[in-house]
Amino acid sequence: MAKKTRKVRDSMGTIEIPADALYQAQTQRALDNFRFSDLRLPASLIAALARIKRACARANLDLGLLEQERCNAIVAAADRIIAGEFGDQFGIDVFQTGSGTSSNMNVNEVISTLASGDGLELHPNDHVNMGQSSNDVFPSAIHVAASLEFHQQLLPRLRQLEDRLEAAAARHADIVKTGRTHLMDAMPIRLGQEISAWASQLRSDRYRLQASLTRLQQLAIGGTAVGTGVNTAPDFGERVCAHLEADSGVAFRPMENRFEGIATQNTALEASGQLRVLASSFTKICNDLRWMNSGPLTGLGEIRLAPLQPGSSIMPGKVNPVLPEAILMVAAQIGGNDSTIAIAAASGNFQLNVMLPIIGYNLLQSIAIAAAAADALARVVDGFSVEQSTLEEGLERNPILATALNPLIGYERAAEIAKIALDENRPILEVALELTDIDGAELARLLDPARLTGA
Repeated sequence: MAKKTRKVRDSMGTIEIPADALYQAQTQRALDNFRFSDLRLPASLIAALARIKRACARANLDLGLLEQERCNAIVAAADRIIAGEFGDQFGIDVFQTGSGTSSNMNVNEVISTLASGDGLELHPNDHVNMGQSSNDVFPSAIHVAASLEFHQQLLPRLRQLEDRLEAAAARHADIVKTGRTHLMDAMPIRLGQEISAWASQLRSDRYRLQASLTRLQQLAIGGTAVGTGVNTAPDFGERVCAHLEADSGVAFRPMENRFEGIATQNTALEASGQLRVLASSFTKICNDLRWMNSGPLTGLGEIRLAPLQPGSSIMPGKVNPVLPEAILMVAAQIGGNDSTIAIAAASGNFQLNVMLPIIGYNLLQSIAIAAAAADALARVVDGFSVEQSTLEEGLERNPILATALNPLIGYERAAEIAKIALDENRPILEVALELTDIDGAELARLLDPARLTGA
């Protein structure tokens, strides 16, 4: 049975749309033209567009350009979109017009339809899009959505992960183990020290992300088509940013140079690059955990990750480090997203970047999966146990402890002791007692692994 349709008009003529659609002609044209994938703009970006429409309506009311009744209707419709209603009305492919005009008009049209009625008519361009262009709205929406996702999702989860790591470092502060460089035995280190490096690494990553927010919270809104602010008031951008801040609690402000904000996407690329640094940290930490957990009999076997699910469809009893592996894939995806954003951010021509939708899609996906990965990694950190006997056995026979004797007997003699201990599989203390005239008690003190950690 054929679906019921109705006819609507835009500047290009008449077109049929589904009878129950809230969108109008320009959205239908985009749905017909862009059929590349099943990828759609994330809900957070649609909500950001609606937030901007709401703030713009209030700014136009302040300026005396929009009547109170129309402003109230736009705000009420935008509120419903922000709350997550009508998700099925925003079905345009991510691969669309590079300015995001199709999705901007999609939001304009849905708001126009919702806000019209009872004798009140709102035009998607003349009223909902008043004082705006897709060229300043869409890059502003990317910044708004990403800023809110950073503040509300990723940064709190990173702080929580840091807290969990610091607690784990304190919990394991007295556990001494063999350090490794080049995957080979090195001087002793405390497990708490090793974990503290992870916490510090992530804290530095968070600081980098927070620094990028100082630019991400600057918006191109008010620049309209090319940055000159044509067809809007000189202080329109300031007013919009003030309303956005009042609504969200995030300090948005206009870009000093709106020409830059419309023509480039360097700030989004910067934020993506910092997410790639975070992904590198996730990779390092998860690989450390996988190595330390390896075995349990023929690997390092220093820790035991919490068993979460069977690891093999054919090998009974096998348990794998599934969460670290999943986080490693998240890290790989963030790296790939960053490469896409880098190409897209370089695709500005004269006064406009023309790959805005994929920049927004990939940046917001990276933020979302990074936040989920931080949660998962916190679970891993909370759940592992230490194989103390394995650590102690390795320490006792670590030939690199001979390094502590360098100041007394020199590098060459210390190297000889280390080589004999390794070749004959003997404790370093036993060999040092034979080959030096250092007092046994003093040797024991010098070669004490805990002392060598500097703690």
